[in-house]
Amino acid sequence: MTTNSHSDIQEIIQQILKFRDERDWAQFHDARNLAMCLNVEASELLEVFLWKNPEEAKIEKIEEELADVFYAAFLLAEKYGFDVKEIIEKKLVKNAEKYPIEKALGSNKKYDEL
Repeated sequence: MTTNSHSDIQEIIQQILKFRDERDWAQFHDARNLAMCLNVEASELLEVFLWKNPEEAKIEKIEEELADVFYAAFLLAEKYGFDVKEIIEKKLVKNAEKYPIEKALGSNKKYDEL
């Protein structure tokens, strides 16, 4: 079975919007608050790893916090009318230019240090 990831993302965003709208939360979801929410949720994801080796982190908590990160990110993208697939593909093209394989392969240096 083949899936269309673009349709899958749109379906997820529609489910998030339905969840939000059923609770009348759109009034709280301006761009500033969504950006702050994204930061808070990313921090909660980091907390899962705090004082642990990565393999000690609980997979269920990683999954839960990562879902919260996606939730906030997708709502922020929707707020600006961004097509998630399109903006990720555009960023990948930009990163490929900044990090050409022949310079970046196996390196953890930033693009301006390659």
